[in-house]
Amino acid sequence: MPTNKRESLIFTVAMCFCMVLWMSIYNVARMYGHVGLDVLVDAWVGFPPAYVFAMLCDWFIANPLAKGFAFRHLVTPGKSSPRAMALAVSCCMVVPMVVIMSLYGAFEVAIHAGGLVAVPMMWLQNIPWNLVMALPWNLIVAGPVVRYLFRRAFPEGTVLAQPVETAELA
Repeated sequence: MPTNKRESLIFTVAMCFCMVLWMSIYNVARMYGHVGLDVLVDAWVGFPPAYVFAMLCDWFIANPLAKGFAFRHLVTPGKSSPRAMALAVSCCMVVPMVVIMSLYGAFEVAIHAGGLVAVPMMWLQNIPWNLVMALPWNLIVAGPVVRYLFRRAFPEGTVLAQPVETAELA
């Protein structure tokens, strides 16, 4: 788990990358009805705006909601194990992100298809499909892999909360 805002931002960038890329591939494959090179290409082309949108929603909406709920109702910092806290926050992050990104996906499809009338129904239909994929992917693959790589790249205490003032060379 990240220990300060800088670590949290780095972790969020990596986690969001893994989740948005996988969920983009999954949703495009669902829409096309198969997995192939065309699915990967279309998922990759739609990835950048979805990633930026997801990062903003994660950082400003889902993260505060998830941590607030998890730390108020599920775990207690200092008393609960780090693994329990990571699982609680991860589970709580998936729900608002699925709701938000399912709406994003419904709008994206509707804009390309030219029919915004279908957005509410597409959104409601996509939520359970995305939840069934996002929760296990987050808990079994993306979360553990990103946490492992994050701590290998940034051992505990190596990402400073405040920048170190560097002395000017004379």
